[in-house]
Amino acid sequence: MPRNPRTVGVVLGDDAPMLEIAVPARVFELAARGGPAFEVVAVPERPGPLTTSAGIQVSAPHPLTALDRVGMVIVPGWRDPAREPAAPPVLEALRAAHADGATVVGLCLGAFVLAEAGLLDGRRATTHWRYTAALAAGYPGVTVVDDALYVDDGTIVTSAGSTAGIDACLYLLRREHGAAAANAVARTLVVAPQRTGGQAQFIERPVPEPPVGDAIGDAVAYALEHLDDPRLDVDRLAAAAHMSRRTFDRRFRQSTGESPLRWLLTQRVLRAQHLLECTDLDVDAVARRSGFSDGVALRPHFRRLVGVPPQAYRNAFRAS
Repeated sequence: MPRNPRTVGVVLGDDAPMLEIAVPARVFELAARGGPAFEVVAVPERPGPLTTSAGIQVSAPHPLTALDRVGMVIVPGWRDPAREPAAPPVLEALRAAHADGATVVGLCLGAFVLAEAGLLDGRRATTHWRYTAALAAGYPGVTVVDDALYVDDGTIVTSAGSTAGIDACLYLLRREHGAAAANAVARTLVVAPQRTGGQAQFIERPVPEPPVGDAIGDAVAYALEHLDDPRLDVDRLAAAAHMSRRTFDRRFRQSTGESPLRWLLTQRVLRAQHLLECTDLDVDAVARRSGFSDGVALRPHFRRLVGVPPQAYRNAFRAS
């Protein structure tokens, strides 16, 4: 039977989050209402009802063999990759679908199922930022992109966490059927048709607690107390630690794994993030309170670490 490019197969797994399994069905269901007529075919990893991570049971109405006719197979969020692997019939179905010309998609932890099937070997892929290191360690043949909402590698597409699955599905809709179809769905969902930036803006980077009674810890504490001082530099941190600059550089790298200058810039950007979220200060004032001379000096460092400009970050994360 020839594959239908407007039939989308969604593979549901036990212990998957409900939001992730709902995303592809919702996006392509809405697309069928005002644009291309899609059929969404939900199949289970095993026969019988499945239980989501919320303890709610769901039943997929189609057998796994229904994937033989779909043009796109989507594996939404899966259970924790450290738990039991995907069933062999699922892996074989994914390999067969891809070999037969279907586009195969892994949303969030669904990327691990694609990797387990061998479909990511020699390819670029991403997953939720908490698990990118695990993906790289478990599947060294995969080039893991740790700062992307989704990665298009032709017939294989992967995405980051929950709502990045919406981004990926809208992208696929746009790629295959045009911007008008994707924009119509985005308006209905009340989401941006195409978000900017990568996962960096969502990664938690808590300010570390400095070790008590340690020279490097003392320097870290001094830095965190004086981040707003533009004169604070690595030489002053070395003096706070009562070390030569060369010794301080070496000891700091041993303790933190990065250079003192890079660490200092990161902490200043973290301060700027906090101020953008929690105050009404304009970008120039935020920059000065974070140790930068003005917003122009802040922007390149902020974009490098966070992935978006300061004002875009504020628009996305500002608390009401």
